[in-house]
Amino acid sequence: MPSYTLINKETEEVNHIICSHEELKVILAEDPNMKQKLCAPKIVSQAGSLLSKTPDSWNDLLGAVKKGSGRGNTINVK
Repeated sequence: MPSYTLINKETEEVNHIICSHEELKVILAEDPNMKQKLCAPKIVSQAGSLLSKTPDSWNDLLGAVKKGSGRGNTINVK
């Protein structure tokens, strides 16, 4: 279930609740002093570098491309 942050307009008290959207509608309808704080979810999409997740064959392919590309190339093979 999603979590929501509610703020009491009178006391500025912050509450975090976990409920369905239908239950949230009921809570907000019953208490006019409560308002929902809109905030973006915290999502981690990637941890670490992308190159650390590539197989060794990728570095071999980059080496072959670098070797055949001639002088002045900017291909970094690690």
